[in-house]
Amino acid sequence: MSSPHDELCPPPTDDDDLNLPRASINKIIKQLVPTVRVAYESRELIVNCCTEFIHLISSEANEICGQRNKKTISAEHVLEALDRLGFRDYREEAESVLTNCKEVAAKRRRQRTRLENLGIPEEELLRQQQELFAKAREEQAAQEQAQWYNLQASAVQQSAELMHKQMQEDDDDEDDEY
Repeated sequence: MSSPHDELCPPPTDDDDLNLPRASINKIIKQLVPTVRVAYESRELIVNCCTEFIHLISSEANEICGQRNKKTISAEHVLEALDRLGFRDYREEAESVLTNCKEVAAKRRRQRTRLENLGIPEEELLRQQQELFAKAREEQAAQEQAQWYNLQASAVQQSAELMHKQMQEDDDDEDDEY
């Protein structure tokens, strides 16, 4: 007879690379329940459940895809698989994630298109950027040099004033001696 541990956490198989990354699952667990310690067996069970859930949904989505004579599983196939398997509660969240992914992809395409619409090759843009950096470094160096000259001039002026004051005091002392 097998132990409950063996049933919940089967020994690793050659399919082990089909599991989700444990670090990602651990991070999700930590975010969801930061004040609770989760045993190793529980973490393994969660990884196995998540993997099995993904296999179940993707198999059903693949079946739907095949029924419609399609070769690529689309998001609509996955959403329908959720419905067929009784996971309708997850559909709204899945649709929200899908919408967000589409928005991010569209934003990336727009940014890429803007760069392409400039009509300037990437190498030229990099060259121009390097020129701007060099110009900025030159301006910074010029400002620092101007500050250094100002400090030197101020030091020379203070030194001259101090010497002039010292000479006046010396003259006053000589006048007092006569």
